[in-house]
Amino acid sequence: MKITKAGGEGVTLIAGYGAGAFRVGEQRFEGSVLIVNGAVEMWPVETRDGITAESLHAVQAADPAVEILIVGTGPALLHLPSDVSETLKAMGIVPEVMDTGAAARTYNVLALEGRRVAAALIAVD
Repeated sequence: MKITKAGGEGVTLIAGYGAGAFRVGEQRFEGSVLIVNGAVEMWPVETRDGITAESLHAVQAADPAVEILIVGTGPALLHLPSDVSETLKAMGIVPEVMDTGAAARTYNVLALEGRRVAAALIAVD
């Protein structure tokens, strides 16, 4: 799906998603992605069960610190494992979990608002 957003020069935005990939800005990323402080990296997670505290290390180590982590769990909303959620909350990071489409749109809105937001997004077909 293509997402159109206005404004936000210097802000990393998700321009589209689907077919197992994401378009962030003008670059295409095959597979799941992690966006932290404007940097995009491949995220080797394909299902909710792959989401661990270790897989989110870049979010936990971010400087400046992330205040909100948007997690896209694929085509359907699936809750985070409780240990992951508790680890994030103990670090002052609020996890917001939703399906990947909603997560991509929510990330863009929060990024445009200037929030310290990161995204962990599982690719969808």
